[in-house]
Amino acid sequence: MNYRKLFNSMHNGFFNEANIKSMPESWVFTELIMDLRQDTPNQPPYPHPENITFGENHSDIEKLKKTVGRVNEDWVPYFERSRTFCAFDMDTIVSFCILGDWGRHDGLHIGGPGCVGTIPEYREKGIGLEMVRQATNMLKDEGFDMSWIHYTHLGYWYEKLGYRTVLRWNSKGIITA
Repeated sequence: MNYRKLFNSMHNGFFNEANIKSMPESWVFTELIMDLRQDTPNQPPYPHPENITFGENHSDIEKLKKTVGRVNEDWVPYFERSRTFCAFDMDTIVSFCILGDWGRHDGLHIGGPGCVGTIPEYREKGIGLEMVRQATNMLKDEGFDMSWIHYTHLGYWYEKLGYRTVLRWNSKGIITA
C-alpha cells in the first residue's frame, strides 16, 4: 500500500499549513496504522485500575473541555463538535480521545483515535492504552477498514497495541515511508 499517497489524500496541503512549516526541522512525527480488516489491538502490557470504566462521552461538553485543557489547552477547540471516547473514574473524565472519521480513501474507510490524553494524576496506570484499545475495537466493530494515528511523537506507545509506523515526517514533509 502506498501510505504516502494515502496520507496526501487524507491531509491535502498539510505541509503548507503555517503551523507545520514553522516547526523546527528536528521535530519528527510518526503516522501509524492498524488494518482493522485483519488485526485486533493487543492487550496493554499492564492492567488498568479496576474502578476505571470506558465508553463514549455523553456528558457536559464544558466538563470535557476543562479536562482536555488540563492536558493540552491547544486541543480544546478540536473537542467542540467531535465524537469522543473516554475513561471515567465514577463521573470524572480521566482520559479522552477523539474518534476521528477520515472518510473513504483508496476504497478504505479510515478512522482513528486522536488527541489522546490522560490527566496527570491518572498517568502511567494503563488507562490511556486501554482506552485507545477499546476505541480502536469500537471502530473495528463499526466497520472501519483502517485505524490511523496521525501526528504523534509517541509512536512507541501506540506500537504496544499493535499499531505500526508507516511514515515519519517533519516540517519539510515526509522523510521516511
